Amino acid sequence: MADATTARDVEQIAIGADRAADVWASTSATERGRVLRAVADALDDAAGELIPIAMAETNLAEGRLAGELRRTTFQLRIFAETLEEGGYLDVRIDHADDGWPMGAPRPDLRRSLISVGPVVVFAASNFPFAFSVAGGDTASALAAGSSVILKAHSGHPGLSQRTAEIVGDALAGAGAPAGVFAVIFGTEAGRLALQHPLVKAGAFTGSIAGGRALFDLAQSRPEPIPFYGELGSVNPVFVTRAAASARGESIAEEFVGSFTLGAGQFCTKPGILFVPRASDLASRLAGSTLPPAAKLLNARIQSGFLDALADVRSHAAVRVLCAGDDATDGPPAPTLLATDIAALLDDPQALLAEVFGPAALVVEYDDEAQLLDVARVLEGQLTATIVGEDEDQIAPELIRLLAKKAGRVLWNQWPTGVSVTYAQQHGGPYPATTASASTSVGTAAITRFLRPVAFQGLPQHLLAAELRDENELGIRRRVNGALG
Repeated sequence: MADATTARDVEQIAIGADRAADVWASTSATERGRVLRAVADALDDAAGELIPIAMAETNLAEGRLAGELRRTTFQLRIFAETLEEGGYLDVRIDHADDGWPMGAPRPDLRRSLISVGPVVVFAASNFPFAFSVAGGDTASALAAGSSVILKAHSGHPGLSQRTAEIVGDALAGAGAPAGVFAVIFGTEAGRLALQHPLVKAGAFTGSIAGGRALFDLAQSRPEPIPFYGELGSVNPVFVTRAAASARGESIAEEFVGSFTLGAGQFCTKPGILFVPRASDLASRLAGSTLPPAAKLLNARIQSGFLDALADVRSHAAVRVLCAGDDATDGPPAPTLLATDIAALLDDPQALLAEVFGPAALVVEYDDEAQLLDVARVLEGQLTATIVGEDEDQIAPELIRLLAKKAGRVLWNQWPTGVSVTYAQQHGGPYPATTASASTSVGTAAITRFLRPVAFQGLPQHLLAAELRDENELGIRRRVNGALG
């Protein structure tokens, strides 16, 4: 395991990141895109070396890791494309107007987005490529023109070290400034980096407890900074009566496949399923053949899973619906628990708690109106899913309520499998995240590490290229209220 980064080293890394950020942010978007593609190419070339290291440290299978590495390099390339397209800058131009109806002349105003400066990224354990050293937070921050201080996760230190070396070499070889990317190890090093006055934002994927502690640190600094934390979510699924009647068998099969995917170690795992008591869904699930036990990512993840499962399982209103004989042994087998909606509404804090791992809770309801009651008491979620039919009269109101509580609302699809796209929203109200207006997946993630600046009355030659009247970069802009 790599040695913990010392306080002195954190100080030097922060100073280097600050110097590099000035150079990197002033580098053209096209050039930054070229560098990101070089990093993606280097990681693809190193797949044969990186995947075995990841397998040894995370208990994840080769196929899963190969797909995740492809996703990681795709993220880098789609951010390169985003940079070249230029719309991420949200350029807005108001030409001077002496007849502006406010009663006073309007000055010439030109608004764009600039990098916030150096950021600290805390890697996640459950995606050792896509949410780790070269993951989405790193890719979006580098795309935005920020330098990155990456706090490696203790669950895969060897992979973190080697990935960081490959990324660093690719950046240097492509001409990026020294200090634009660095990796640090150890909890204390992460804390020091987040509190360093030269650092201007933080990003995190992990537990509610860990993320909230870091969020509080970021806000308690003499200069508070944005902290984009992804913390916890049970990702509820609501099955209507009509859907249960029309396709109960397939719903049961698909739910089991989703909540056990990756041994339940996805942040979008559907952890709670609401089914009509009058249907046969609960009995179908009770008779399901669950996947065999699988090793979890590491001992800490397994311990946390068993503790959380025990808490829910011990609730007086909860029973075991279906579980393997070795559900709490060695590698834990999947477990399905069950309760009724009255008990859940009576004690939502206990029964809506996240259990990170291969377990889920089935809740039987009597009246679809009770689903609206649940939606009203839900905490913030990454996702909320409705399995329904087009004629379901409850759907419009349920969608309206769930949109207030979740960052992504799904209809007849399962939440596991977060596509890296232009319209993706991977975030939600607290405790799903600490910043519900942002996403950690998709091209919109770049805006987390940018801030708006308006330039008033500047002559053309002093403006950035995207703000000049000739718009030599060909970026779409909103000029006097009209896109062009």
